[in-house]
Parts: sequence; C-alpha cells; structure tokens
Amino acid sequence: MTSTTSPTLVPGAEPFSADGGRTGFLLSHGFTGSPASMTPWGKHLAGLGHTVRVPRLPGHGTTWKDMNKTRWDDWYGEVDAALTDLRACCDHVVVAGLSMGGCLALRLAEQRSADVDAVVLVNPAVNVARFDIKLVPVLQWLVPAMPGIGNDIKLPGQDEVGYDKTPLRALASQLKMWKATRADLAAVTQPLLVFKSDDDHVLDPSSVELIRAGVSSKVSELVPLHESYHVATIDNDAQLIFDRTATFVAEHVGTPDD
Repeated sequence: MTSTTSPTLVPGAEPFSADGGRTGFLLSHGFTGSPASMTPWGKHLAGLGHTVRVPRLPGHGTTWKDMNKTRWDDWYGEVDAALTDLRACCDHVVVAGLSMGGCLALRLAEQRSADVDAVVLVNPAVNVARFDIKLVPVLQWLVPAMPGIGNDIKLPGQDEVGYDKTPLRALASQLKMWKATRADLAAVTQPLLVFKSDDDHVLDPSSVELIRAGVSSKVSELVPLHESYHVATIDNDAQLIFDRTATFVAEHVGTPDD
C-alpha cells in the first residue's frame, strides 16, 4: 500500500485493512469522501473471513486544498497498488466502489482484467448532465472550489467524513478520468453488480445507463435502492448491499473461502 497516515488526517478517515481468506475485496470511496463511507462494508466482509483493503485516496481525509493538488492518476495509483497487494495473497479479487470509486473500480477492470474477478458498483460516477460541470475545465482557473457534494445520506447521524467544498482542479481531473473510462467500457467483461439509489441528489441516471450499455459483461445485474441517497453504503440500504454482494460473489466468483 502506498498511502500513509498524514498528521492532518481527519478522525474517521483512516484506511481499513484486514487479512483473511483467499478471496479479496478492494473497496474505493468517492470524490471528496473518505474510507468512512466504505469501512463498515469492509468490516462486514472481514467478519465473513475475507481479505479486505479500503485505501484512502490521495488528497482525501485531510483538507480540500490538499486534494486540489492531486489528480486522477494519483487516485488510480492508490487503488492499483491495493489491487497488487491483494493479488499477492488472494486467489480471487472483487473490486467495488462508491461514486467516483466506482469509476476507479471500472478502470481497474479495464486495465487489469486478469486480476479482477468481479465488479460491484454503488451509484457509480462516469458522467453527469449538469451544465455547470461542463464549465469546470475553465472555472478551475478562476475559482479554487465550489460548494461540496458530501453526506447525501437519508439515514440521520451518518457521516462520510468528506469535504464541504469541491476542489475544482481535482474535479477537472476527474472529468478526464470519466472520459477515459467511458471510452474503454467494452473492455469490462467481468460479472457486474450495480446498486442505484432511486433518490440521488449528486448524480443523474446517465452514469448507470452508460455503464450498463457499454460493458461487455455477460452477467450484469441492477439492484434498486429505495431507502438511500447517494452515499448508500452507510445509508438505510447498507445491509442490502452487503448481503446482495455476498450472494453475487458466491454465485459468480466462487464459494466462500475454504
């Protein structure tokens, strides 16, 4: 793993890691979020005996100004290193991601197909129809940040430990990652499980539509989430995500570790 704990790390944003059986899970959080959105899922999987990595993406969990110094290849480099770590100790690896983490998971499946056995996405982000987002490549040179998009959660009392501002240079880089990932979606052949919230105040439906139309996966399942907003991994449908993922992996990757 390449990330280290920063002196300015916000409490709750720490990465999570657990060593277990020969089936590994790589869980990636979203843009301006932190491992806090994925760690409960990771702990659930670890409790089932699996090996788990929940990395903290560079520039996250500290300050939005730190994040504005990072680019998408930094975030991809972190999950790429985590995948290499898991492949060294696991027979099978499932990559999963929330929002931008879903884009990173897809990119891993595209670039390292032999190392990824299945893909699980929760409200994945590879596109957005908002007009102001189209202006970001120019706006990034005029203002450093826009209002934040974090904590879109229906369940009271939950916190993804994210930023209250959206760093625009980092966002402009994310748009480039989206474009690159969309262009290579046909390279995704692994079994695909997608969770999509009915009520999502961060993303419109276009990302899920583009992904499902673009991949080459013979198995592609869509599960609607009726009681959660964007950060569904720590919302009302979290247990549904956990349970359905376990069933999907058992059916399409293999039985639980012997």
